[in-house]
Amino acid sequence: MNKNAIKNYAVWARTELMKQVAQKAYEYDVTESSLPGYNTDNVNGRLLTGDEKKQLNELITEVKKNGYEHVIEEVAYTWFNRFIALRYMEVNNYLPQRIRVFTNDNNEFKPDLLTDAIHVELDGLDKQKVFDCIEENKQEELYKYLLLTLCNDMNQYLPDMFTSIKDYKTLLFPDNLLKEDSVLAKLITDIDEDSWTDQVQIIGWLYQYYNSELKDIVMKKKNYTKDDIPAATQLFTPDWIVRYMVENSLGRLYINKRKHEGIFADGKNAYQTSEERTANEKFISNEMGWKYYLPEAKQHQEVIKELETIELEHAKLKPEDIKVIDPCMGSGHILVYAFDVLMDIYRDAGYSDRDAAKSILENNLYGLEIDERAYHLAYFALMMKARFYNRRILNKDTKFNLVEIREPSSALKPEFEQYLGISTDLAHYLVNVFQDAKEFGSILNLDCAVEQLNNLKDHLEKLKEESINKDLVTQSEISELNDLLKPLIKQARLLALKYDVVITNPPYMPPSSKQKSYVQKNYPDSKSDLFAIFIEKCHSLTKKNAYQAMITMHSWMFLSSFEKLRNKLLINNTIINMAHLGARAFEDIGGEVVQTTAFVFDNANIKNYQSNFKRLVDYNSQDAKEEEYLKDDNLYTSSAANFSKIPGSPIAYWISKALYNCFTKNVSLSKIATTFRGLQPGNVDFIKEWYEVDLNNIAFNNKEELTWKLITTGGEYRKWYGNLYRVVKWYKNGYEIKNNPKAIIPNETLYFKPVIGWSRIASGRLSFRYYPPNMIPGDATGSIIFNNNIKMKFELAVLNSKVINYLWPILNSNLTNSTGIVNKIPVLNSSKISERKIENVEYLVNNNLSDSKKDWDSFETSWDFTVHPLVKNCVSTISEAYNLWNDECESRFNTLKSNEEELNRIFIDIYGLQDELDPYEEDKDVTVRKADLVRDIKSFISYAVGCMFGRYSLDTEGLAYAGGEWDNSKYSTFIPDADDIIPICDEEYFEDDIVTRFVEFVRIIYGSDTLEDNLSFISNALGGKGAPRDVLRNYFLNEFFKDFCKIYLKLPIYWLFDSGKKNGFKALVYIHRYTPDLIARLRTGYVHPLQARYRTQVELLQSQIDDASSTSERVKLSKQLKKINEQLLELNKYEEVVHHWADKMEPMDLDDGVKANYAKFQELLAKIK
Repeated sequence: MNKNAIKNYAVWARTELMKQVAQKAYEYDVTESSLPGYNTDNVNGRLLTGDEKKQLNELITEVKKNGYEHVIEEVAYTWFNRFIALRYMEVNNYLPQRIRVFTNDNNEFKPDLLTDAIHVELDGLDKQKVFDCIEENKQEELYKYLLLTLCNDMNQYLPDMFTSIKDYKTLLFPDNLLKEDSVLAKLITDIDEDSWTDQVQIIGWLYQYYNSELKDIVMKKKNYTKDDIPAATQLFTPDWIVRYMVENSLGRLYINKRKHEGIFADGKNAYQTSEERTANEKFISNEMGWKYYLPEAKQHQEVIKELETIELEHAKLKPEDIKVIDPCMGSGHILVYAFDVLMDIYRDAGYSDRDAAKSILENNLYGLEIDERAYHLAYFALMMKARFYNRRILNKDTKFNLVEIREPSSALKPEFEQYLGISTDLAHYLVNVFQDAKEFGSILNLDCAVEQLNNLKDHLEKLKEESINKDLVTQSEISELNDLLKPLIKQARLLALKYDVVITNPPYMPPSSKQKSYVQKNYPDSKSDLFAIFIEKCHSLTKKNAYQAMITMHSWMFLSSFEKLRNKLLINNTIINMAHLGARAFEDIGGEVVQTTAFVFDNANIKNYQSNFKRLVDYNSQDAKEEEYLKDDNLYTSSAANFSKIPGSPIAYWISKALYNCFTKNVSLSKIATTFRGLQPGNVDFIKEWYEVDLNNIAFNNKEELTWKLITTGGEYRKWYGNLYRVVKWYKNGYEIKNNPKAIIPNETLYFKPVIGWSRIASGRLSFRYYPPNMIPGDATGSIIFNNNIKMKFELAVLNSKVINYLWPILNSNLTNSTGIVNKIPVLNSSKISERKIENVEYLVNNNLSDSKKDWDSFETSWDFTVHPLVKNCVSTISEAYNLWNDECESRFNTLKSNEEELNRIFIDIYGLQDELDPYEEDKDVTVRKADLVRDIKSFISYAVGCMFGRYSLDTEGLAYAGGEWDNSKYSTFIPDADDIIPICDEEYFEDDIVTRFVEFVRIIYGSDTLEDNLSFISNALGGKGAPRDVLRNYFLNEFFKDFCKIYLKLPIYWLFDSGKKNGFKALVYIHRYTPDLIARLRTGYVHPLQARYRTQVELLQSQIDDASSTSERVKLSKQLKKINEQLLELNKYEEVVHHWADKMEPMDLDDGVKANYAKFQELLAKIK
């Protein structure tokens, strides 16, 4: 099956059909913005027939009721639905009319229906119309007529797929169906004939792909409606997962019966051994061809005794007694395979295929679906499966138990109550409970019994029989009452029944706003997602000791938000087996977002039952997971009793006894420490990156009464020390924040204390850092304060060890590392560890903290940055400086790695995990940086620009100026720019040109003798070609500002004044030196002089062109002239904007932050990318 071809066709067909349907609507003056009047006689000068007038009136009503787009979408899909159904039946020779609709016997797009039109026999076919069309050679008109008549004729065979169409859908039936590029033609040519023989696959994939664009639109919505739910939740379940679920639930039910019959029961003693049971299950499943069946694990004898009691009950079931439901049946994939398995069961019991097929539809299979489209496809798929076994099954009398969940067609009128008697209350209840049935679907819990519903149904049928002798009003009212209540009774019965097997793939999405209050009341333990709600709902539909099989998101197995649900499931159910799939189980969904698990529950708690688990999370494709499932590898066995040994009871089936001991023999973090969330100011304006604001307003120690205080932050994976970026507005003890109603200020008494923190949002490994006592804990980090008798640095070592990161996925599978889950980490109580061991650990930790801080402070985004690493050593070349820096980084990296491995050895030994873990750290997990030539040369250039502005000085360590009073005495070796404006031009137009200043900086640092070598080294590191100064100029013009914005998280403190893409004018400005007259100075000191230089160049180049002696010289000069003219034109326009701002003398408050200030001046500045 070529799924790409199927996808391309389905997506294209939707667009094409909607376009064709819209064109037909346009022909009747129906557009998105206008409608004709009712009872219109003619359109565009053409007189309408009586049927057309009626159909147009219906179309107008429908558009007014549901909207133009809805109607176009609905009609397009109706015809798509019919086309694919007819094509499937044509290929498989299932059409009752015995004629090919789209092709001839050679599968060419030459319909036999048209070729043999004169011989076609269909109910309602007007033979005279056929003859007239043939005589007048109206091939298109004839083919449309024949198709419409055939679709209506199909109503007698498949009434729930081919509803009779004589309304506006006929009016909008597309034209030009016989063209070579029509929807029908491409249906034949684009999808090979063999694909249609794999029934469920082709139907399911076509439906999913047809809806794919709708799904993309819906998923972008913040709030969705009931009309959006089908598109958002439709997901075609991979065939092998369907087989796994069906074989291990429905198949298991039958194997339980077979195990106690015939040769398996002969000579049987009191109870079979576990090995005998497993061998029998393997034999039977192989005999039945159920290759995805997973035999039970080895069980203790008391468990076997309980299992056999249950199985003997199952053995009493006859094939026709088994009830199977899919409450979210979609396009019917699960039910269709359940049909195959039931057919195996019936055959094994001696039934003929013909009788079995009829019985399966009538007695065994049940399905619920809110989406009308999916319901039609499920019905069609199931009927086609039945047709495969029974040629006479297609007729109106065939009974089945599939239901499209509907809302009441009208209110229950007071005058109807006289007919209902004792069932009046039940009738009102059904109308009320299903009022928003499309919103809630099968999660509705009904308070009525099957017997009550059957009695009401019988009463309605009796009323209808007796109404024959009544007056016309009574007949009409009873008929209307039946039409209202019978569909509600049918769907209520399916929701009230109990089933032997419940199998489904439910929606994966949070409840809608309308669903929330209902699920909070009825499903409080699973309310956060529909998949979890359906786990509970399916449990309630399952009989005692019967089976529930599902595929869902795997988050219910681990997340603390599902802990109550987990406990409830483990108390009330037994996990028979599970295929833990993880990410990429669905080939059409990439990435890590949708991580799933398929499982089978027994609706009974069988104490000490050993469940089988297939761990497939490490395989990265649908096919790879299936391949590994079928192997004997990746199989784990565990009982529910083990899960309760771990805080939160995660379904951690794969862990060893030694890992369980880590939880049972050690204390949880909550026993020795307080974990807490930090300050949430309620407004992003209260938090800034530290470098945005005036340095003099930051309280680097808690004692200063300044505007800004340091606040802890989350950030990337980094251990020991770092990720210190931000400050919070805490002036006058947080007065403004405390008066913000949106602020959350928990645990204020724990502010300004030394804490251990971690990033609350992070993927991958967990990392912990030390934060000194001059900070407020922020909400982006979780924070830990240890009890008085606990050694903080020892516990920091434990938390950063390989042991804890090995245990962490057992506790948490989410990207959010909440305090509640961190609280459950099993740590060592340092008060019970020997002093010698503590001293050894703390010595290593102190070294790690020191090395990590040195690394963090080597980069200018640290508030403790002192000097650039390529400047701090007195050497004559930058290559020497880089080599020294490289050696320093390598030494620090290796030391930290060695220390971490020694700590790992200590803790692996204490936790007893020698057989599980080795102490070695991968380089990627050591969180100090190695030297990187490109990064470090770019940071050197950034530092040089900082020195040009006076932010740094070669004579003063750390920040020389970041607001406040300017101090000239700090600068003697390299003098900063006098006016805070550094021009970047494609030629050296100004004395303070940035390349000139940079070259001077390099000369001062490393000396004149090695200047050219140093410039070459820098330009080579930048990867440029050409002369070093040209490479540097190109870097400043095109790359520097982008790189700087990345370093400063898109909040640059050097701003780029930029005229546009032609590089007419560029200049950097340091915002901490900004004054209101800066733009005026920029205009008069740089923009105007550059305009004059451009004009002079234009005149000079024009003269040179006139005097040029060769064509090549003129071409070269003309290109230069064009460039300068473009730059001049761009600069002239820019000057007008600069002039406006220069006159404004706009002030700037650094405390407003870069984002607000940059937005204010944005028309002067380069875009931040």
